[in-house]
Amino acid sequence: MPKWGIEMAEGTIAEWMVTENIPFAKGATIALIETDKISNEVEAEAEGRFVRIVAQVGETYPVGALLAVLSDGGEASPAEIEAVISGFKQADTSFGGEQAAPAPPPPPAPAPSKPAIPDSLPISPAARAAAVSAGVDVAALAGTGRKGRITAQDVHLALRGAASANLVGPLEVIADDRAFASPMARRLGQLHGISLEGLSGTGRHGRISKADVLAARVPAHVPASAPTGAAAAAGFEIMPMSSMRRTIARRLSESKATIPHFYVRRRVRADRLLAARLAAGKVASVNDYLIRACALALMEVPALNIQVHDTSIHRFDHADVSVAVATDRGLVTPILFGADDLSVSEIAARMADLVHRARSGKLKAEEITGGSFSLSNLGGFGVEQFDAIINPPQGAILAVGAARPEPIDDDGAIRIVPVLHLSLSCDHRAIDGADAGKFLSALANMVERPALLL
Repeated sequence: MPKWGIEMAEGTIAEWMVTENIPFAKGATIALIETDKISNEVEAEAEGRFVRIVAQVGETYPVGALLAVLSDGGEASPAEIEAVISGFKQADTSFGGEQAAPAPPPPPAPAPSKPAIPDSLPISPAARAAAVSAGVDVAALAGTGRKGRITAQDVHLALRGAASANLVGPLEVIADDRAFASPMARRLGQLHGISLEGLSGTGRHGRISKADVLAARVPAHVPASAPTGAAAAAGFEIMPMSSMRRTIARRLSESKATIPHFYVRRRVRADRLLAARLAAGKVASVNDYLIRACALALMEVPALNIQVHDTSIHRFDHADVSVAVATDRGLVTPILFGADDLSVSEIAARMADLVHRARSGKLKAEEITGGSFSLSNLGGFGVEQFDAIINPPQGAILAVGAARPEPIDDDGAIRIVPVLHLSLSCDHRAIDGADAGKFLSALANMVERPALLL
């Protein structure tokens, strides 16, 4: 199991792209491995083939664990493969500290018995030893060496038997532009030759996800799974949590259990912001304007632009805003670094790129690590109001609902305009209620006066 980033401790085998005893070329994708929030393609560093795939799809393994046994070019007996697996020592992936003791050298192989091959037979010493070790009758072999001499290659070919060519041509691109599918689903559809047009998507708004494509594929080496026993009788399916879902569960459970949350809520009129966005040609989304407003409000109230580490508070010079993005695999929070120095149009362009790469599993570890503040907007789902859980080590997160028509007091007159419901969750160990109120006041001022954002 490779290690991507200092914090990575384990990875989940999402899919094997190769099968046992089938050669693969250098640069070919041999596996998809999911970490906490990133899906990585593992490419072959050289051509080869696996004689045994140890790691199972859907299972999680620690960094340095054995995933598969690579052939050295020759044939290997089941006993030899089992000896490699049983004698494998997990790699030391720690940074610094004492180095793990080197693995003891393997015991010397027993000396081969005296070959029962006539001394007059033209055969190389390496071929003689290989034939005796494998019990090959060389009398029936036709040597391909000089003057008909039997070579080691002749013996190896006799062990392998008749081989068929595994020709791999160019990948046929399937025209599925009309299908509503995630980038990962499109890529898997192309790799496995599955048309997306006939698939029924289980994602949001009927979007075809990676799971839908994998469900449409029935590989020969992976038996189809179905609910059994009590689960089948009760009419439900037991699904193990993915590595990403387990990480989300662990972090949010720790956050809710160890961080004293308090909530500050406010209504903000959004009619002027919506009008400014319409006048600008809707180049940016409402969320992009809110990111800009949060960044500027954090500069006005730096008490919220923080991280909390045990008994110390880290206050940042720039607003590094984490934005919640829903994906087929779970919630991801890519970070827009230095959002206070970006215009609304720049924020829109960078967020479009981050959202695309988040949903295709292409984010880098440093793009989801850190941040000084979080924004979670469920307005697009019609949610009117909700409270969010703080994303540690950050000190606060803003939850935004949908803009809905409500009556407001407008200079003594009652008007009905779109109104946003904001809920700010704060870590009371580092943030006081007065600072939270100041932040929401500064944020509301910018939302209701959008010229300050331009």
